[in-house]
Amino acid sequence: MNETQDSTLEAQAARRRAWLLRGVVAGVLLVAIAVVWVANLWLTDRFTESVRNRAELRLVLYSGNVQSELQRNSVVPLLLSRDPELMGALQLGEFVRTSQRLISMQSEIGAAGIQLFDSDGRTVAATDRMRIGSDHSSAPRFVEARRTRDSVFTVSERAGGGYEFGFSRSIYSGSQFLGVVWVEVDLMKFERSWAGFADAVAVTDSEGKIILATEPRWRGHSVDDALTVQDAPSAIQRAIRATADFGQHPPDAWLSGEAVLRSEARIPFRGWRLVSFTTYDSVRERVNGVLALVIMGFAMLLAAAFYMLSRRARLQTALFKRESAELRQLNARLQREIAERERVQQDLAVAEQTLAQSSKLAVLGEMSAAVSHELNQPLAAMRTYLAGARLLLQRRRSEEALSAFQRIDDLIERMSAITRQLKSYARKSGEELEAVDMRDCISGALQMMEPQLRSRRVTISRALPREPVLVRADRIRLEQVIVNLLRNALDATQGIDSPQIDILLTRGVTATMTVRDNGHGIEELDSLFEPFYTTKKPGDGVGLGLAISSGIVSDLGGRLTARNAHEGGAVFEVQLPILEAGASIEAAQ
Repeated sequence: MNETQDSTLEAQAARRRAWLLRGVVAGVLLVAIAVVWVANLWLTDRFTESVRNRAELRLVLYSGNVQSELQRNSVVPLLLSRDPELMGALQLGEFVRTSQRLISMQSEIGAAGIQLFDSDGRTVAATDRMRIGSDHSSAPRFVEARRTRDSVFTVSERAGGGYEFGFSRSIYSGSQFLGVVWVEVDLMKFERSWAGFADAVAVTDSEGKIILATEPRWRGHSVDDALTVQDAPSAIQRAIRATADFGQHPPDAWLSGEAVLRSEARIPFRGWRLVSFTTYDSVRERVNGVLALVIMGFAMLLAAAFYMLSRRARLQTALFKRESAELRQLNARLQREIAERERVQQDLAVAEQTLAQSSKLAVLGEMSAAVSHELNQPLAAMRTYLAGARLLLQRRRSEEALSAFQRIDDLIERMSAITRQLKSYARKSGEELEAVDMRDCISGALQMMEPQLRSRRVTISRALPREPVLVRADRIRLEQVIVNLLRNALDATQGIDSPQIDILLTRGVTATMTVRDNGHGIEELDSLFEPFYTTKKPGDGVGLGLAISSGIVSDLGGRLTARNAHEGGAVFEVQLPILEAGASIEAAQ
């Protein structure tokens, strides 16, 4: 009797332990479901915001590329409308060599195409000779340009699809209308570059009509109409997608049956806007990768619980084995999914690196033009020193000739430093900064400009402090800024009876260098530091000197300003953070 009672009590205790273990397992499952649900919602929101931020950043880059291309070509019609050879050809009606001149200008300027219309709107010269003789008398590019003497921007449809973009400007000789010059802007190249990425990108004008798009059939439609052109997903596809992405918010739009995230950015030109559509694939993959790890952790907990249950009851051993086998299969599938998602993430990282390299190469082209501009000054100085050394050798004054050769060697080293800056474009410039005395930089710049200053007989007035004026800078680049300011002052004093340039260096809260001339002053201060803006004649400058100098001073943590002096002439000020004597570069950083 006692044995029967003991066995009964043991059986009841075993059942209680079994129910307790089942309750623990059920609690773990509920906690796992709640954690997975909350993690899915939180990770989806976080990763979606990350994808949206990257899409908006790409739009900013795209917008900057389009704006840069438009600004670069907007000044070309103004230069061509003042070209004496084009004006003479229109007046005399002789266009034998005009097309060849336009072709040579195209290679120098980098425009997509140039056409010259006579007063009747007929093409008389063009970089594409197949267009000569075509009539544009009723085209907006001719009609709108004739109404005003300013450059006008027009958009027209191509015969084979797409749009043509260009700037046109009328050509006058006094009050006589001679014709119109039209410069084509190749914005279609951005479509080809954008098409290499997963996003669908479109550019709309002020009326909301698509004028550039990676999807050719979108052109001419509004964004909403363009989206309706795509096939909508079926009800079954939507149901499957809703099941797969149960934590995703309603998509911004549907593109080719896929949910996409919509991002917009403004192009500061005639009310244009950029629109991009990014798929949620990367979001879902990243969320699933994290959830897979969470599920794997809970799966391991369940496996441990099942192992504990297997020790409690021999009768459940077979069931536990089957469940363990199922768990192993589940773990294997999860491992395969994780491996696949890691591979996809690696491919995405490679694509992002490719995008960054492409943007860097686009900027590298602009830097090449800037470096070629900066090499002209050392080359001019070398030519002068070579001529002087030749005369000194002829007169057997070898020691003075050796001094000239030493200056030529210094200029070659300076040119090498400038080219090294182009090679090290991808590195931060701050890694090469050092403590520099601005007095030495001013002396080096004046030494480089000595031949030009001597030939012009310009009076140079210097006011420098006796104590060192230390700043954190790259000496080559800082001398480059000073040479540009001196050269501009030298050009500004042409035609002045008693040209004079004053250089003042003061040391206070900041190191301030002032370069003042007694020239005619500055007419347009707002456009002074814009790239390719110049008041010089064609061939004397390309308008990059002050833009480059402003960028260098900004990189060094300072600023470059300009104003007109009350008594006449222009005043340029360079302000840089002061570096106390004895301080190290690491402490200043």
